[in-house]
Formats: sequence, structure tokens, C-alpha cells
Amino acid sequence: MRWMNRAKLTMTVAMMAVAIGCVGGGSKGLSAEEKDKLKAYVLDAPPANIPHPLDVNFENKVHIIGYKFEPETAKPGQEVKLTYWWRCDDTLDDGWALFTHLHDESSDKSDNLDWNGPIREQKNNRQVLGPDHWEKGKIYVDEQTYKMPDWLKGPDLTVLLGVWNVKQDARLRIVSGPNDGDNRSPIGKIKTGLTAPPPSTEQPHTSTDVPQMNVNKLAAGDKIVIDGKGDDKAWGVATSTGPFVDVLTGKPNASFPVNATAKLTWDDTNLYVLYEVTEPEIVGYFTSKEKQPKDWTVSGQPKLWTKDTIELMIDPEGDNKDYYEIQINPQNKQFHTRYDSYNTPKTEPDGPFGHEDWNPKITSAVVVKGTLDGKADKDKKDQGYTVEAAIPWASFDKVPKSPPKPFDAWRINMYAMKNNSGVAWSAILGQGNFHKASRFGKVTWSVPGMTPPGVSSAAPAAPADSAIPMHRDGGPVVFRPHGMRPPMFPRGPAQGTTAPH
Repeated sequence: MRWMNRAKLTMTVAMMAVAIGCVGGGSKGLSAEEKDKLKAYVLDAPPANIPHPLDVNFENKVHIIGYKFEPETAKPGQEVKLTYWWRCDDTLDDGWALFTHLHDESSDKSDNLDWNGPIREQKNNRQVLGPDHWEKGKIYVDEQTYKMPDWLKGPDLTVLLGVWNVKQDARLRIVSGPNDGDNRSPIGKIKTGLTAPPPSTEQPHTSTDVPQMNVNKLAAGDKIVIDGKGDDKAWGVATSTGPFVDVLTGKPNASFPVNATAKLTWDDTNLYVLYEVTEPEIVGYFTSKEKQPKDWTVSGQPKLWTKDTIELMIDPEGDNKDYYEIQINPQNKQFHTRYDSYNTPKTEPDGPFGHEDWNPKITSAVVVKGTLDGKADKDKKDQGYTVEAAIPWASFDKVPKSPPKPFDAWRINMYAMKNNSGVAWSAILGQGNFHKASRFGKVTWSVPGMTPPGVSSAAPAAPADSAIPMHRDGGPVVFRPHGMRPPMFPRGPAQGTTAPH
């Protein structure tokens, strides 16, 4: 009996060893037919003739070691075969999958091929031979087919690869190799044979068009230190306004001495803003109300708009009711107030302007690149200044939903000012003054990987056991201004199933 028990134990261990050995080889949960079909995509060593060798390192777990596009030039409507070679250096937990995004800069549209190809075939909400099935030391051949879309406008289509977790909505971090800043590797470009359109010389602001942008929420664990440097990692992927424009025409600023850009991001506690201002002579000026009585309001705030400052106008509803004004100058002095309606209440010439007792308790810092109140027009050393600030959501006392819910939209405008004039993110176009909320830009508070309300979470074509959200209309995704990635990457017809990552 003891011998039989030992024999059973030996057999059990042997069976477990066989089972464990099957996990890495991609045979876990596969039928004999599937194993036979996929064996050609698992190699012991990389081929010697990879046309485009690469080395993209994903957390020392997997590497992209090369790719091939056949053909390398394909016009809209033509089919392309895409092949990537991956090396497995360490095993991954369940839920990890490969993703492919394709982006056309000129049309600012993207497509998705996450579930396209033999080893990415969908099975029980997983890729049949995805990276969570891979065996250490093996090479995996990842083949996809793609029909070039008719919305292409540019001379090439960028192919971006990465590894994401279906369950955790996370990505493997790129340790080395090409990285777009969002842990997607732009491995190469498919030439389209098209001629790129000439770059626009004017900003597309009109009387009926205001700029829009999706502002992504900070990732869990990301932090911003308010020190005026703007060098935290989170700012590298925050949403940028691009260059400010002439406040009257909406065209690129060619004459006003100040230029600027701004970035926004947020978390559950604060709205974070970062201004980069360039100008040849930086003015602080404000010392004390006692010495400069005409330059301070009756409530004791400096009239920063009369010298150098950045300004932020926030009107959540966009109706010019219960909106907020914040200014921060190169000395890191603040002016802040709340208005009941357009420019009301207001008492000229010394205020109060709005409800100046509104105190948002902003944390801010400024770094001056040059000499404050110096004779920089002679020594040419002044470059500008950087303003970094955290504005608590709790300070927006008249807003029914603060912090905003994901995908809420607020109206905001941003200015960089000198001597009561300036440049803006959204031009006013002579329709009022800097308080005109109908001309404020539109900001949507986004959360990477979260599906916007109203987007269908299932499609009839999906397998019954699929939990992968599907786009309702199946059309190509249009990126929002300034290149922000929306939370969904829909597919074109017969291209690939959508998943958020």
C-alpha cells in the first residue's frame, strides 16, 4: 500500500510537471488542433533574416526584436501583412495581451488591431497564444493583416505596439527602445504613397469654433510636486494647449511680446496647471499696498493684469454665471475672485472685482528664467517664467459636481498677459473681453482606459463569452486636439475588435 501511494505521488508530480511545462509553450487550455495550428508561430531562436531588427524592452519580460511590412508601401484600400517577432524573457501572469495601434498624423485618426492574427485570436476574453502563455526563451511570430483605410491623408501610417493587461487595464512599461511616452512603441511606418498636405499657417479658430481637449486624469501613484520646475514625469504625458494665439484674430501671435503654452491634468483632489511663458522682459513690480495704493484692490489683492501674469478663467457651465478668475504673476503673487455673472459685480477703479473674498487656497510656485524687474532689454538674458499650480476642486463652491465626474466637460480659457492685454488658448475674436465664457475652450475630464458614457459595451458580433467593450458604430477613432488618446480605440470594418487599454 505504501508503495502504491508513493507510485501515485510520483505519477501526480510527473503529470504536474508536464502541465507546467505546457504553460509556457502556449498549449495551456489549447486543443490538439490549436496546438498544431500554432506551432509554426513558436521558434527556438530568432530567424536570421529579420528585415528590420529592433530591441524594445518591456520591463525585462518581453522584447520586440524586429518587424516586417509586406509591402512597405500600400495605398488606401490595399492589404498589408504585418509581422513582428517577440522574445519572451520572463513569464507573465494571466491577463496580459498584445496590442497594435495605427495612427495617421495628417488626419489625426487611429485604428486598432488588438485581436487580429493567429496568436491573438480571441478565446474566453484572452488571446489564444498571448504573452501570458509564453515560455521563457522562446520567439513568437506575431502576424497580422490590415486593409489600409480610406481616411488616410499623410505619407505614412505609424504602427505602435505594446503589452496590456485585460483585467487590470495596465500596460507593461517600456524600459528601453522607441516609446511614444505612453508605453506604446512606434516600431515603424507603412508608406501610403500619398503626399502630405501643406502645414496650416493659421489656427482653426472661428466665430463658431473654440478649441477642445481631453485632459487625462493622473495615473494611480503619479504625483506632481508644485515647485515651479514642471519636470515631474506626469507633465510629460499631460494635455498641452499648444501655442497660444492672438486674442483678437485667433492667428499665431506675431507681434505681442509674450507667448505661452499650458498643460492640464487632474486627480480627485486638484486641478493641476503648468504655464510656460516666454517674454524678453519679466516684470514683477508689486511690493506692497502701502507703497502702491493704486495698484492694489480695496480688498488688498494686487492688480496683476496691469503688469505680467498668467490668467485662468473657469466656468463649468459655460453660461457666464458663477465663474472663477485666477491670476499668478512671476513673483508668485495671486489674484483670485468669483463672479455672479458676466463681469458682475464689479466696482471701478479699485474693486472689489467680483467676490474677492473667494479663497481657493491654491498651491503655486514660479521659476523665473532671467532677471525679475531687471534691464533685460539691454542684456537680453530674460527668457520668461514657468508657473505651476494645484487648485483644489473643493474651492469651486458654486459647482454642483466638484470634482467633476469622468467625461464631464467644463469651459476654461487661459491667457498670458502683459499690461492688460495678452495671448490666449481660445481667441475672443472681439466678441467681448477676457470674461466671455462662450469663447472659452472646452475641456473634457478623461480617465485613460475608461469607456465614455453612451458607448456601447457589447456588439452582436462579439462571442457570447466576450467581455470586451465594442464601439457602437465601428468607425475609426478621431483623436482630440493636441494628440490626446481617447479611452477607446474603435476598429474599421473587418479590422480588429476593440478593447480599452
